[in-house]
Amino acid sequence: MRREYAVAKAADIPSGTHVVVEAGGKQIGIFNVGGEYYALPNTCFHQNGPLCRGITGGTLVASKESNWSPIWVHDGEIIICPWHSLEFNIKTGQCLAYPRRRLPTYDVRIEGEDVMLALDR
Repeated sequence: MRREYAVAKAADIPSGTHVVVEAGGKQIGIFNVGGEYYALPNTCFHQNGPLCRGITGGTLVASKESNWSPIWVHDGEIIICPWHSLEFNIKTGQCLAYPRRRLPTYDVRIEGEDVMLALDR
């Protein structure tokens, strides 16, 4: 069964920012990335750090295509855990250091002025 919670006003989460809210007994980070909203748990799988209290940004990637020179990518789409600097893709929950590990993501939508978060019970 799924339940929706009104967790914030859309105007209170401008593009490039995020807030941590409580819903259904969980702390959840709500992110506005380029006008699209995403939600992740406020818990890093490495020692349960407060993931969504970290900073957002991008990351450096070096590949054969760039002749192994680092290139800044995913600007505004990465959250960095404040405890040990693990990086996660906000849109997918994927951990950059451990690509097989992924955080759960939650559905977010805008209804009028409200940010609505859907959680399974």
